[in-house]
Amino acid sequence: MSTIKAITTLEGWEHHVSSLLPTTLLIVSFHAPWAAPCAQMATVLETLASEYPATEPPSTSWVSIDAEELSDISESYNVTAVPFLVLIRNGQVLETVSGSSAVKVRNAIESHAKSSAQAGPQQTTDGTNGDTAMVDKKEEDAEPKDAEKQKEELFKRLGDLVKAAPVMLFMKGTPSEPKCGFSRQLVAILRENAVKYGFFNILADDEVRQGLKEFADWPTYPQLWVDGELVGGLDIVKEELASDADFFKPYSTKASGDATAATS
Repeated sequence: MSTIKAITTLEGWEHHVSSLLPTTLLIVSFHAPWAAPCAQMATVLETLASEYPATEPPSTSWVSIDAEELSDISESYNVTAVPFLVLIRNGQVLETVSGSSAVKVRNAIESHAKSSAQAGPQQTTDGTNGDTAMVDKKEEDAEPKDAEKQKEELFKRLGDLVKAAPVMLFMKGTPSEPKCGFSRQLVAILRENAVKYGFFNILADDEVRQGLKEFADWPTYPQLWVDGELVGGLDIVKEELASDADFFKPYSTKASGDATAATS
């Protein structure tokens, strides 16, 4: 059976790609360790990979990449959200799948797999998804009595933070030193549109980092907020700009695009 190989360096990625035959279907899973949907997708992919025979030469090759650690690779495939699947053969991208739909992932892989792997996945992954999702669910009944009060206070703080500036960016790192490719791309978009914005480095405050996911009902970073309302992550911001070129116009300034208002 096939297994998933973790790629941890750019050199490792280049060596792996160069070692494949032109006929091999390369299945690349981009993930982030803090995103719960990625854990679900990892289980799905492991199940699918195990059902494809490990032939020689290989008809399929399965790899996983931390989208933030190897942001250069992520950006080269336009990865703006995780989980994100890229199917490649002979250096050409055949299809991409964004999100954690096991059905879409399975169909995409099956449709591009060579005839030598036709004995591939036939089992449903619905049960796997359900089991994984249950693991991530917290039992609120087991929380201390004052947990609700702590949550209330945190949410009040978060409510103030998201309104600290008309445009607020919750990111990994700072605008001058982003700590992930997604944050770097979003900062670049704001600068290109001469947007004056506030920012919060979620790596400096784990309480905010974890709490804002629930407060916003949005599990990933960066997050962009406008007038106290969540816009979304990098992919959503790009979609907004694609449909409305003047999306940031009310918040733009003729001053330097580098101007930001730091929050704490």
